[in-house]
Amino acid sequence: FNAGMYREDFAPMGLYVEDGQNWLLPIRKCLSARGPVPNFYKKPNGVFYFSDDSAGIVSTDRLLKRRPQARFATQSGPMLVIQNKLNPILIKGSTDRTRRSGVGVCADETIRFAISEDAVNFYDFASLFRDELKCANALFLDGGGGAGIYNPAMGRNDISWHGGYGPVVGLVE
Repeated sequence: FNAGMYREDFAPMGLYVEDGQNWLLPIRKCLSARGPVPNFYKKPNGVFYFSDDSAGIVSTDRLLKRRPQARFATQSGPMLVIQNKLNPILIKGSTDRTRRSGVGVCADETIRFAISEDAVNFYDFASLFRDELKCANALFLDGGGGAGIYNPAMGRNDISWHGGYGPVVGLVE
């Protein structure tokens, strides 16, 4: 599963932790205030993480104050659901529609990934995590041609907008 936004060279955007080792530091703010704000920088930006015995999604600001131990972590944005409430920047009925992928963490720390088959706005995608998947917190990972999953059992091998993916999270049995 595509685990967040990445650059054209496939390097992850922002904080990235793999096997407990930092690869990149968190990005704190958008460097350019001109033009529309890219999704990654929409507030609050957040971090999905898991360790051997816990999982969560926290705002980047909160992570900078108290960083949880993580075996894996990825930074993205915006947060979709924050403590069972939809992010207030999300607009019901918005025409900003595209394929989207995200991750949610439920109260019992169950991790749920979702990817839309069709174009959807942020508000409706966030509502899926809160209302249907029962996730207390959820984070947008990527959208458009960057939203992807590889799962042969489901017949899925999504191709990204430029032929590959940066950070990936997967279940290996």
